[in-house]
Amino acid sequence: MSKRRDDLAAFLRTRRERVTPEMVGLPPGTRRRTPGLRREEVAQLAGVGVTWYTWLEQGRPINVSLQVLDSIARTLMLDAAERHQLHLLAGHAEAAPTPDGDLVTPSMQVIIDQLSPLPAAYSNSRHDVLAWNPAYAALFPELVSAPVEERNSLWQCFVHREWRTALVNREQELHGSVAVFRGAYTRHADDPCWRDFVKRLSAASPEFAALWATHDVADPRSRAKTFNNEVVGELRFTSAMFNCASAPETRMTVYTPVDEATRSAVVWLTAHSERAHGMLGA
Repeated sequence: MSKRRDDLAAFLRTRRERVTPEMVGLPPGTRRRTPGLRREEVAQLAGVGVTWYTWLEQGRPINVSLQVLDSIARTLMLDAAERHQLHLLAGHAEAAPTPDGDLVTPSMQVIIDQLSPLPAAYSNSRHDVLAWNPAYAALFPELVSAPVEERNSLWQCFVHREWRTALVNREQELHGSVAVFRGAYTRHADDPCWRDFVKRLSAASPEFAALWATHDVADPRSRAKTFNNEVVGELRFTSAMFNCASAPETRMTVYTPVDEATRSAVVWLTAHSERAHGMLGA
């Protein structure tokens, strides 16, 4: 079984298990061995053969039309991101339109430098942080000073203590980040670098491994973020992401303070970054 069909099988199974009979108008029944719908119930509601759907969920190499996929998506109550994920895994969407553009040009660097005092950085779809401005470095010193192979926001969030204690609403934030990463991973599932990253992070963090096993998927979106900084206290931002036309899978993330206290604290951290780091190390 190919890796993509293996992922398709797991994705369908996890989506099926979260839909209860009551949600689709079926009687709950008794003696259910697994949560959610049975395979035959999905097949019936989607208007496909039971054997055919079973083979699809087992990851067998069978052909499937977009019409049938959309019928399954409706039955499993998939949202837009999950529907796209289903299309990708079944081979009905472009798997990898272009490679990640890991090169940040001087003109791109100028843009984020000019955004100070707003923290801003470029990252690729694997969450590797490629470049940043001084305000971002002051906000996330451990990330920008990490070895290249660990200069990744997912790795930092799951592996390093500073990030585990800094994120407010950590469980919600990490679930969303892994779901966004899953959507990007599908386009690169045949890339050994991506597979190795997932393997290493799963070994380093059982928490990541558990979230990865859910096969949840989401689109990148702007959202509110709150951090507890050991020097200046609570910092509250709205994060916004912008795709780069010249590097299709590179995005710029900008953190906008939601109050004057946060804005003033970021300005202070940026101006006194060496002193702040010394205070943390004391």
